[in-house]
This record gives sequence, structure tokens and C-alpha cells, in this order.
Amino acid sequence: MSAIAEIIDTLESKIEKLFTKIKGLEKNNQDLKNELTKTASLIQTQSQEIEALKTQYETLKVANTLLGSDDNKRDTKLKINSLIREIDYCIAQLSD
Repeated sequence: MSAIAEIIDTLESKIEKLFTKIKGLEKNNQDLKNELTKTASLIQTQSQEIEALKTQYETLKVANTLLGSDDNKRDTKLKINSLIREIDYCIAQLSD
């Protein structure tokens, strides 16, 4: 009978260790999920900043060209033509 008691004690000990390990893994999993959420938020914020900086860069390029720089004249002319077409389209929509 004592052999069965030892086996039961060993099983109980192993089960306790497993429960402890499971709780540790669940905590680790939750920590990783929180870190993933923070990282995703950071990536989204940085993507928005990149888009804002790209827009600002394009605006500065156009302004620089309008101030007399020869580097981006073609791009500026294309942008101005595009804006004129958009304005013409809006005027046509308003007149209908």
C-alpha cells in the first residue's frame, strides 16, 4: 500500500509543478500579447508619421521649385496641372 501512496504523492507533486508551469506560461503569453499590442500601436503611429513626413517633403519640394530651384520643375508643373484639372472638374460639377 505504501508504494501506491508514493506513486500518488509523486503524481500530485508533478501535477502541482505542471499547474505552476501552466500559470507561468499563461502569464508569459499575456505579457507577450501586451507587448504585441504596444508594438502594433507603435508601428501604426510611426506609419502615420512617415506619411505626414512624405506629404511635408512633397510640399517642400513644390515650394522649393516655386522659389526658383530647377531640380523639380517637371514635378511641380505636373502637380499644378493636376490641381488645375481638379479645379476645372469641381467648377464643372458646380455648374451642372
